[in-house]
Amino acid sequence: MSKNAEFIDKLRSSGLRPTKQRLKICEVLFNRDKTFHFTINDLSKIISDKLGEKISLATVYNTVHAFKNKGYLKEISINSDKSYFDTNISNHHHFYDQDTNELIDCDNELIGNVNIKKNITGKKINSVEVLIKVASDNQNQN
Repeated sequence: MSKNAEFIDKLRSSGLRPTKQRLKICEVLFNRDKTFHFTINDLSKIISDKLGEKISLATVYNTVHAFKNKGYLKEISINSDKSYFDTNISNHHHFYDQDTNELIDCDNELIGNVNIKKNITGKKINSVEVLIKVASDNQNQN
């Protein structure tokens, strides 16, 4: 199956019409070998700068959220006002570099067993994913 046909299938299965703009969004998101972490603003800027395409922020936002809701992307909330999206939808851990605002995959082997002492009544744990926030050690930079 061609990449374009694959993108059209992803869009349609997410409840979206496969417009030229949405196909460009798919190209940036899914036509790559490595995991891609991004914010909505990052993705909009990449599309504008690298592809020379002007796509409204609302279209980017709606497309990304439709993909997330369908399970093609994972959302990682850094804090109450910042979310990243990840093209790697498997359960895995992340480093968040507070100096560069970069989200970086962390190999599962680097994290020991996480011991959950108590769960929320009536709920089951679907996954445990660790977010490790890192920053420069300013104490050693004198």
